[in-house]
Amino acid sequence: MIAAIDAARVAALADEPLDWRYKGLPASWSGRTPAQICADRAALFDGVVGPICVLKADALAHNLATMAHWCRTRGVELAPHGKTHMAPQLLARQLEAGACAVTVATVSQARVYRAFGVTDIVLANELVDGAGLRWLAAVLDADPSFGLTCWVDSVRGIEAMTSALEGAGRPVDVCVEVGMPGGRTGCRGRDSIDVVARAAAASPRLRLVGVAGYEAALGHDVGADALAAVRTYLAEVRAAMVRLAPLFETDRPIATAGGSTYFDAVAEELAGDWRTILRSGCYLTHDDGLYQRTSPLRDGLRTALSVWASVLSRPEEGLALVAMGRRDVSFDQDMPIPYGLTASRAVRLNDQHAYLAVGEDDVVDVGDWIEFGISHPCTTFDKWQMIPVIDDDNRVVDLIRTFF
Repeated sequence: MIAAIDAARVAALADEPLDWRYKGLPASWSGRTPAQICADRAALFDGVVGPICVLKADALAHNLATMAHWCRTRGVELAPHGKTHMAPQLLARQLEAGACAVTVATVSQARVYRAFGVTDIVLANELVDGAGLRWLAAVLDADPSFGLTCWVDSVRGIEAMTSALEGAGRPVDVCVEVGMPGGRTGCRGRDSIDVVARAAAASPRLRLVGVAGYEAALGHDVGADALAAVRTYLAEVRAAMVRLAPLFETDRPIATAGGSTYFDAVAEELAGDWRTILRSGCYLTHDDGLYQRTSPLRDGLRTALSVWASVLSRPEEGLALVAMGRRDVSFDQDMPIPYGLTASRAVRLNDQHAYLAVGEDDVVDVGDWIEFGISHPCTTFDKWQMIPVIDDDNRVVDLIRTFF
């Protein structure tokens, strides 16, 4: 099953004129539409004021095809995490490649994708606030083609959901979330899992459809001990699927887990007589840091996201200040990685400046443009409202709008 998105609403983004709101883009693009700019195959660096975040067309296409093929050959489905990019245009490409739904973490994110007509959403979180539940109930009642699945991990949460959904015409699909000690949400232990599952199945406003988990809640270590712990946790998720089978209120129950680090283990451990749904999101752009070290497809994916910035100052020997900072690039996992320099590295970020320790063999002059790879795409995407997609000649072939 493949989710749908309103292609006309997505296409309409190309007809919205650009203006001063979109940082980095050439001033000469103001008043023109993305469709016009792409038709001209505008040269990116003809007027860019920098810094500028870009996506690489060939790498995006490669990563989409690579992940889709990987999932098909293993018999698993993919509901990519839409919080990574919050870009309906990119989600449309993921759905076209075979994704079965989009994953989100909040009601606000769900509302964005619903505004573009997405029919299938996985809210990978508990949903207990009344306003969010009332919104969901209204959307479910208004559109029989729309479906949303969220998590439950407590009887109290189930009671709150049941109360808030009183009068709703359709039940909300839920998965019991299995947590891990020291992790975040999710039931701890078999007894808690079973009690919550029975309460969900008994609720007239909920429909129990499966079991969910997140195997990277304690980190992204890929050493032998960490991998063994991940597989032990996934075995608990699998055991819950088997044990709770009589309670599921669907003939196609769901086992779902799988971030961007351990999705190979998820595919192996959660295969069964049910739908196994991965929720990986960062495969689309990959990166030069966290996921280059940890992704099961690190040798097959290509980096598709980078940030370009110019050198502002060489105030001291061995130091360059670059026009890029915490407002422009991710730094929660690693510092940005400068391309084309053999011995230089970013060592510190301010809001609008990067401190580049310049190696002896590298030539870095004021006014030079440097491309930086990033680590953890989620926290780069959220800093940009409009991102050019470029070909190998740095000409613009698309402009991607984000909605954070």
